[in-house]
Amino acid sequence: MIDIRPNPLPYEHRLPERQADAVDLIVIHCTELPDLAMAREYGERVLYEDRGTGASGHYYVDRDGTIQCYVDPHRVANHTRGYNPRSIGIELVNTGRYPEWFHSDRQVMTEPYPAEQIDALRALLDDLTLRFPSLRHIAGHEDLDTAMVPASDDPHREVPRKRDPGPQFPWARAYDAARLARLAG
Repeated sequence: MIDIRPNPLPYEHRLPERQADAVDLIVIHCTELPDLAMAREYGERVLYEDRGTGASGHYYVDRDGTIQCYVDPHRVANHTRGYNPRSIGIELVNTGRYPEWFHSDRQVMTEPYPAEQIDALRALLDDLTLRFPSLRHIAGHEDLDTAMVPASDDPHREVPRKRDPGPQFPWARAYDAARLARLAG
């Protein structure tokens, strides 16, 4: 039995509900923040005043393998533009490019994903494919959001808006390719 700790965001009830068969995609993210506490702080921020909601994944997997559920997967969370109604977002705690996400000289993501975190992710994916039989695809955030933005240090240069889960993410170890097909935008 997988240990998933419920920790709903304060606005979870405002997010639209959906049927399980509407979900066919898992999107893997990294928080690009130093720890789970800061990820929670960012998740609680209301960014969409008209709806009173913010941006968040459904599940957060800490470096030690602890899994928390911020948004029930039967609700639509705001985690990947254009894919939210059909997907479940899983955030892995990892510093990524923090704190200078868009600085042109700081685009390298060097933090590896610990074995405990990847093992927990695999267990979560196994659990989700049982609970959501329509799941067929998996993607990284960087696969689906390929937009470029002006670099924070030089607006004449562009950098990727999203790079997560990044080059350190061990795709071959992280999921069962026979069960979930990799999807690109």
